[in-house]
Amino acid sequence: MLPLLKAAFALLSLVELISSRSLTTTSPGRKLSEITLLIQQLNSGVQVPCNDTRVAQVAFTDRKLSEQELLCQAATVLMKVTRCKKDYEPFIINLQSLHGNTNCSLRNENEIYLRNFLPELGNFTQGMYRRLATLAA
Repeated sequence: MLPLLKAAFALLSLVELISSRSLTTTSPGRKLSEITLLIQQLNSGVQVPCNDTRVAQVAFTDRKLSEQELLCQAATVLMKVTRCKKDYEPFIINLQSLHGNTNCSLRNENEIYLRNFLPELGNFTQGMYRRLATLAA
């Protein structure tokens, strides 16, 4: 009887541990969808946080660069927005987990306002999400 109680207690503890932890292995489609949703939420507000901040422009339409490189560049751009770091942290986390690189360089010295960068990022991630959905179908 004692081994059965130990096994039941171990199983109960394992279930509690699993249910209390957030899953870190979220699918790429879910992460892309979350990025798009976060951008829509920011744009639906009165003003995008730090919207007048100038950031490096990422060439999302450049077919010579891989999607992972572009995601890495986007994460790097948002990491440099220090005044509103809290607002952009979810973007950075999702972008970093999607590209997997630890380091990338921004290839473009052109700058745009953050309020213009976010829709470009949203269009890019939405396009990736659609391509991912068609490949899965």
